[in-house]
Amino acid sequence: MSQVQVQHNWNADQWDWPLQHNDGVVRIHNTPEKFEVGLDASFFTPKEIDVKIAGNNLLIHCKHEERTDQFGTITREISRTYHLPSDVDAQTIHSHLTRNGVLKIAASKKH
Repeated sequence: MSQVQVQHNWNADQWDWPLQHNDGVVRIHNTPEKFEVGLDASFFTPKEIDVKIAGNNLLIHCKHEERTDQFGTITREISRTYHLPSDVDAQTIHSHLTRNGVLKIAASKKH
């Protein structure tokens, strides 16, 4: 079996969330009232998504075990960490997976 080297441009303007496809699905809103992140998680079920707070960081981990389809097998795993702004009230963070597969994570701001 021969190997092929894979090239990737790691510029931040092209790489944020692996399923982004430059379609605007990844959204971060940071207003005086709330902090909100929206991510494409359409390949995962709610049980396969883990959202945690560690210090000042929002940790997102999505993973599903090996699955078989007509082309073969696939496993997906994505991890992303966002640094939370200092005025985010971490006690209010909640997440929700919409019907169209967008993972929405939101928190109120400290007052």
